[in-house]
Amino acid sequence: MNIATASLSRQGTRASNQDQTGETIGERSACFVVCDGIAGLPGGEVAAELARNSIISRFDGDKHLNAQHIRDYVQTANRTILSEQQAVQDYRRMGTTLVSLFIDRDYGLAYWAHAGDSRLYLFRRGYLLHVTTDHSLLQQMKDAGHQTEGINPNLLYCALGMRNGERDISYGEVLPLEDGDAFLLCSDGFWHDLSLQHMQQSLHMVNTPEEWLALMQQAIKN
Repeated sequence: MNIATASLSRQGTRASNQDQTGETIGERSACFVVCDGIAGLPGGEVAAELARNSIISRFDGDKHLNAQHIRDYVQTANRTILSEQQAVQDYRRMGTTLVSLFIDRDYGLAYWAHAGDSRLYLFRRGYLLHVTTDHSLLQQMKDAGHQTEGINPNLLYCALGMRNGERDISYGEVLPLEDGDAFLLCSDGFWHDLSLQHMQQSLHMVNTPEEWLALMQQAIKN
């Protein structure tokens, strides 16, 4: 299975860029990670880096995927952040979102794990599928059919580094891949300024992942 990738990380309107991205593409499997440190609390960028490094360092791309191992990767990353919170007083409340994609190249299967409001999208047969559901108060209110006007969209009930968050981390079912599938992993700073329709239309206009990202980034700037 051939895999083509591209990544982009730029500072938006916030005082710092707390995004961390990483990937490992091995002979048999691949791993992709996006973490976004929780803004407004010291150490968000540290939490994001710890989570990214923990998952990437434990992943072995020369082996087939095991769904239980994916849970272990994510839970170990969470505990690494909790441990650092205890070790450094200034970081006692730090946390990060996570969206991660795992692909078995031999068997053509995909898995994912997710915490917070970073998202995973799948583009298949020309259509956009929003795979993850945000772990946010705003999303909970929407799902319950309540009005969401005035609700802070940044309030999360699940993220790595939250002491009760591990039970709410979401894991995807096994997804058989098809030729032409395209995935997008992104933080809220990216998807918040792009409609689903624009993401889908942009993909129809390009030939490479780099061109796709560039076209969407141009739309965000405008």
